[in-house]
Amino acid sequence: VQLQASGGGLVQAGASLNLSCAASGFAFSDYSMGWFRQAPGKERSFVLSISSSGRSTYYADSVKGRFTISRDNAKNTVSLAMNDLKPQDTARYYCAADSMPIMAYEPERVDYYGEGTQVTVSS
Repeated sequence: VQLQASGGGLVQAGASLNLSCAASGFAFSDYSMGWFRQAPGKERSFVLSISSSGRSTYYADSVKGRFTISRDNAKNTVSLAMNDLKPQDTARYYCAADSMPIMAYEPERVDYYGEGTQVTVSS
């Protein structure tokens, strides 16, 4: 299983950033996909996810209305559009895949993670 995330970087508060994750090595359309993040000194936490069918999405309260997740089952990719970024969004963002149709919120219950990509938001 490979989950290759890209698109991270350094931006100012209020800016937008798009992350992408290319998946391989598993039946992508059978897996729920999502993003978790981990800031220095903090535990990894759920950000948002999309069901295997793509019909349902789930968001942490902290990103509702600012972040959007989408998937392309033909291309085995999942994307994260982040708008109105805040300094508290600074973290390493991990693409995640889970064999359940709907991803769990608890990071230890997720099947696979990629290496992650760093997002830094300056004030």
